[in-house]
Amino acid sequence: MATEVTLPQLGESVTEGTITAWLVDVGDTVNADQPLFELSSDKIDTEVPAPASGVLTEIRVQVDETVDVGTVVAVIGGEEEATGDGRAPDTATEEQQAPAEQAEAEAEGGDAEAAAPVTERERVAGEEPEERPEPATATPEHAEGVSAEGDGGNGRTEGVLASPIVRRMVAEHDLDLSSITPSGEGGRVTREDVEAVIVARAPGEAEPETRAERAPQPERRAPVPSGERERTEDLSRIRRRIAAKMMESMQSSAQLTTVQEADMTGIMRLREQVKDGFKAREGVSLSPFAFLCRAAVITVRRPEFQMVNAQADWETGRVTFHDYVNLGIAVDTERGLMVPNIKSADDLTLPALARAINEVANKARGKGKLEMQDIEGGTFTLTNTGSRGVLIDTPILNHPEVAILGTGAIQKRPVVTSDETGDSISIRDMVYLCLTYDHQLLDGADAARFVTDVAQVVEDHDWAQEIGY
Repeated sequence: MATEVTLPQLGESVTEGTITAWLVDVGDTVNADQPLFELSSDKIDTEVPAPASGVLTEIRVQVDETVDVGTVVAVIGGEEEATGDGRAPDTATEEQQAPAEQAEAEAEGGDAEAAAPVTERERVAGEEPEERPEPATATPEHAEGVSAEGDGGNGRTEGVLASPIVRRMVAEHDLDLSSITPSGEGGRVTREDVEAVIVARAPGEAEPETRAERAPQPERRAPVPSGERERTEDLSRIRRRIAAKMMESMQSSAQLTTVQEADMTGIMRLREQVKDGFKAREGVSLSPFAFLCRAAVITVRRPEFQMVNAQADWETGRVTFHDYVNLGIAVDTERGLMVPNIKSADDLTLPALARAINEVANKARGKGKLEMQDIEGGTFTLTNTGSRGVLIDTPILNHPEVAILGTGAIQKRPVVTSDETGDSISIRDMVYLCLTYDHQLLDGADAARFVTDVAQVVEDHDWAQEIGY
């Protein structure tokens, strides 16, 4: 019995999707839940599994075609529909056969070119809870990998199953795809398989270069004609999507950034004392960023800062307050920027939050399956630009959220401190906290009070008690 494969509903606000790669050929035998094709939507990229076992008898939507949710994209027939050589029976019409016959003739002639429901915890000022707009998150997509010659764009190279993303990683690291032991469904080489080979093949130390006492003078070159040292290529789908989301955010809100500094010395000393035991107990590292996330969440849930965790509808003149915090975590990945969020982060202690941050970051980087619910529903976001050594940043809002907190690099600096004996200069671990906010909803004084309170939580909260030491 034939089973129609339809484009799945990936989220309430997603109405269409683009097939970026077919992972099997017509005639291939597939198992239920085996990855069938790669799908890119406005919010997330994902592999879509086969709804049933059988033989893929028809592909109705080709790569790079965009169709509506519910469209039939392929048909899976029963095992009995396969021929003796494992291929599907030839049921194509004359019109469908003509291109194949033409291609065969040309080849012979040598002329052919080779996020748990949370609406019950929302409230609208002066109104009953109602549906709010879905957050639009800049999310990445699968890279548009180029198939090896003869693979037909279906993720195979010399009989090896692999997605375009995996194939791109193999090419970037100059690996032999056929030599990698697959661990995926049906003998598919996964991202984890490639990463394991890359780690095992870590290069040795390069020989240091000896510096000449006097650097040679550069050789004078004749002027290069325009165009000879330039290249033009199409922007990737993810870069176009990120650009659109950033412009949407900037055009729909009045954004500005306020900066406060916080003393991380107490946290850094505590972390140094407990980090080994914490990792052994919790299974994840105790990152300074986890402390900052927890401090921000504690502050967001204070009644005086409800506007920081709200969304405004300027057409209807209403504001929706969230009695929970779905904490967005900006993650830098090979595929681009992703912002998964931790549902009900305000219900988590510091150890639980550290585990949750590690989990969503791993999902975003391909070490787990990122679902649509991981992307949708964020209310407040943190971005750790300090992980790359940046001190101060002015992040762009993750629209329609109205605030995002950027955390800079932690640096030791001389700071004036005061105690009962007077003022003194001491070396402290300092960090800048950069809050970008929508001035349409938040006044500058509100933003200043919020980021200052976050700094106070960083410095004064009983972190040892919360960790359990």
